[in-house]
Amino acid sequence: MDEISTIILAASLFIIMLGMGLSLVVDDFKRVIIYPKAVIVGLVNQLVLLPLIGFGIATVFAVQPEIAIGLMILAACPGGPTSNLIAHLAKGNTALSVTLTAFSSLITIITIPFIVNFALEHFLDKGEIIQLDIVETITQILAIIVIPIIIGMLVRKYKENFALKMAKPVRIASGIVLALVIVGIMVKEKDNMAAYFQQAGLATLALNVVTMFVGYYTAKMFNLNDKAAMSISIESGIQNGTLAISVAVVLLGNAEFAIAPAVYSLLMFLTGGVVIYLGNKKFSAYKER
Repeated sequence: MDEISTIILAASLFIIMLGMGLSLVVDDFKRVIIYPKAVIVGLVNQLVLLPLIGFGIATVFAVQPEIAIGLMILAACPGGPTSNLIAHLAKGNTALSVTLTAFSSLITIITIPFIVNFALEHFLDKGEIIQLDIVETITQILAIIVIPIIIGMLVRKYKENFALKMAKPVRIASGIVLALVIVGIMVKEKDNMAAYFQQAGLATLALNVVTMFVGYYTAKMFNLNDKAAMSISIESGIQNGTLAISVAVVLLGNAEFAIAPAVYSLLMFLTGGVVIYLGNKKFSAYKER
């Protein structure tokens, strides 16, 4: 991608995280006291099991190095505003979903550089290996994730009515920008897209579906209720595609690493729609009993 596209992508992520900040309040971070077990189970799924599953899928599917690295970048970027929306529409525990997204967004500032560097070292040939500078990467991620979240939260605290009015337009704008970014990547790689979908399609779909199942059943294993299990499932299986694309393009400067996240960002809306349908069916049945 050229410099202008990279700037647009970084700006779009800033806008998305600003929108997320507009929806957050301090109580979202205090909920760890209310749902300690659910938050811990969710974070273990997002920060430990998700990268392990991503590595397993990249290895088992024997995909090209660029796709494998893209999968690992994706696995290093859990949650995001989309997961909160899907959890809400699926009638899961929205408060828990928001709390998990808030915590994972902060923690991944530290974990992303280590997971990505591991992927680069493992999947690239020795002559091709590149590495992210840990401190520089943390600083960059801090700038495009934490700062806009804090700005959004401050606006929400001091100008609540304005924040509530702006939340929807910002969410729509960020969705449009993400769509344009994905289209831009596909246009740039149009000659290879059929091959990329053939390689990345099944692998990214597997990452999405397997992590959802693992999230749901680990939650049930710890005797969490169905709504909490639904939210943990969604938080485990719906990744922050925009952040993953930004890591690939902005931090690593390689559009090929963004192919898996781009393909995933399209597929997750299909699986997300299925989860919303199943959640509504399940919890509507509860009401009828």
